Amino acid sequence: MSPMELPGLERLMDVCQRLNLRLETLPPAREPLKAGSLLAGLPFDPVLASVYARVGHARFAPGLGGAGWILERSDDHVHELEEENKRWGERWWEELGEPVIVFGGNLYTYACVPSLADERGWQPVVEVDTYEGEPIVMPVASNVDRFFDSYSRYLEALVPRYLEAGETDLLFPSDATEFLARDERLVELMRAGRFDALMKNVKTSGDVRRWFEKVCGAPL
Repeated sequence: MSPMELPGLERLMDVCQRLNLRLETLPPAREPLKAGSLLAGLPFDPVLASVYARVGHARFAPGLGGAGWILERSDDHVHELEEENKRWGERWWEELGEPVIVFGGNLYTYACVPSLADERGWQPVVEVDTYEGEPIVMPVASNVDRFFDSYSRYLEALVPRYLEAGETDLLFPSDATEFLARDERLVELMRAGRFDALMKNVKTSGDVRRWFEKVCGAPL
């Protein structure tokens, strides 16, 4: 996959349309953020740069409540992505112990981890929950486009249950272990303990330890 090819994003958009979920997008900036350019002092992820070269903002499946999510807006008129990352740098980086680039979310926030970039500069993705005060971090993808792919498969599993019961009883990433385990690079990073510092607030949780082992077949 070259930086300009985004099969995961294409799949997520297709799933939203095929399952009659709402999908709202806005055009990109005339000069979107480029790969490696600095955002809040951090190198901008090449895959995320390709996303913002295609859309300046997106809302995926907003009708599903907490199961939908929003790509932060960055275009010629609104600079939410830049503003949100400045705020996160001031509020959360020290507590996380690792700087991240946030790019979207709903109930929880999704962020890239620049320090774990591979040789192409592609950065893995984590979910960050700050509702309880102390941030809770879960690794979810080896790069942004793999996150889109896994999330699209989660939506495919969720929607039939939602139509039947009217509830989003499957949660991401806790109920998406089957999809996350297909991401070989993510599994490799998890087994190597590369996310351990970020996961310091959940390492004693039995539920998280069982989830971790289901994804990568190794104890946390």
